[in-house]
Amino acid sequence: MSKKIKLYDATKCTACRGCQLACKQWNDLPACQTENRGSYQNPQSLNPNTWLLLRFDEIDAGADGVKWIFRKDSCMHCSDAACVKACPSGALTHTQYGTVAHDQKKCIGCKSCVTVCPFKVPQYDSEIEKVAKCDMCFSRLKNNLEPACVKTCPTGALQFDDENKMNQVIKKRLTALKGKAHLYGDKFVGGTHMLYILPEQPAYYTGLPLNPKVPASLAGWKNWLKPLNLLALDTKEDT
Repeated sequence: MSKKIKLYDATKCTACRGCQLACKQWNDLPACQTENRGSYQNPQSLNPNTWLLLRFDEIDAGADGVKWIFRKDSCMHCSDAACVKACPSGALTHTQYGTVAHDQKKCIGCKSCVTVCPFKVPQYDSEIEKVAKCDMCFSRLKNNLEPACVKTCPTGALQFDDENKMNQVIKKRLTALKGKAHLYGDKFVGGTHMLYILPEQPAYYTGLPLNPKVPASLAGWKNWLKPLNLLALDTKEDT
């Protein structure tokens, strides 16, 4: 099974937020009360009922004053995923597509993934005492459908395909932009299956870490303690 890549090309994004709405519709996520804070960004951050958020930032545009820049904020689906390593119940796993799926039925609400994710993606729901996050529309992928956010994007800012094909798309797009854009996501945490083409330096985008890493403390947990914990959980279920 070929690994998949989802590309967000911010140079094509109009911030229509169709992807944000499509995510809610497909995953049957309820709307939440929002508040005007002087920005089109709403809500202000990811939450258990918002797995995809269009972030808006204002930056200095010199003589032109300020300008808006946009970023799609959701799970980056890391190849070396801290959340998968930390999860003691097997609720977070890598799929055959390279993405990170989340089985909420197995989630025990320990919040380990919330603590270790360098992108601050997993969100704890205190009402049900479980965690929620984007799973790249795993139910759609299994039926040869692209993610809902990609399906609804009107400008081609979101694209999804096999890893090899998307690498060619990215290479061609970066060449066309003649050095005026930056690729983000390919050089850390084993490479992410959600990649960005950004018209500005990553440092300008709120909440985007410049050097995301898997905590070193997870090495011993993955190799020794986690397997024992999973075995204990399996034994408990059998009894």
